[in-house]
Amino acid sequence: MDASRQHDGPSLALVAAICIGLLFGGIAIGVALGGVMPLPYGPVAPIQQYVRAEPTAVQVIAVAVFASSVPLAVYAATASARLRHLGVGAPTATIALTGGIVAAGALGLTGLLAWTLSRPEVSGDTALVSTLYYLVFLVGGAGHIVALGLLIGGMAMPGVESRLLPRPLARAGLAIAGLCELTTLVLVWPELGPILPVARVSALAWLVVAGARLPLQRNDIRAQ
Repeated sequence: MDASRQHDGPSLALVAAICIGLLFGGIAIGVALGGVMPLPYGPVAPIQQYVRAEPTAVQVIAVAVFASSVPLAVYAATASARLRHLGVGAPTATIALTGGIVAAGALGLTGLLAWTLSRPEVSGDTALVSTLYYLVFLVGGAGHIVALGLLIGGMAMPGVESRLLPRPLARAGLAIAGLCELTTLVLVWPELGPILPVARVSALAWLVVAGARLPLQRNDIRAQ
């Protein structure tokens, strides 16, 4: 393969920015409409009251979360293809692709489950609301973030080994990937829940920066 040949594909930084804009923009609009959604660990009554009283807010958040899964899947496919083009071995590039696709799928499923909660025939069933709300929290929380860590790790590791990314950025990516994997502990100790938004925001921000710095062709690696 010609080392000077530039890899085609959408801008990774732009795709990541679109994902972030849809995800957090939709959440912000939903919160503005209906307030902050209650945590799933408390009594079910406030949760049921929220989804019954604020179906529009729930739907806005659900649609935005679902929509954000599309650019994340595009990012994963593009990043994996570019890593292969830059000479990264198949296992590492495949780990990045798998993590990104699973993370995107988790976002998509989270959006669909949340949209289901907004339906009046569902929100009137206390047991069903409690079950779906837990699934939204788990799939969109640890389920999504752990997979996101695989995408970041698959990009950061060759960034360190092959200088595809600036060394500090690649090392930060490995640290963030490790934090993402640690969110699994939330399933054991719910008190660790505050690490979920920290890991999510750090991971998505890293994807924007790394997407902007990942070279398009192998001749550019020396400039990193």
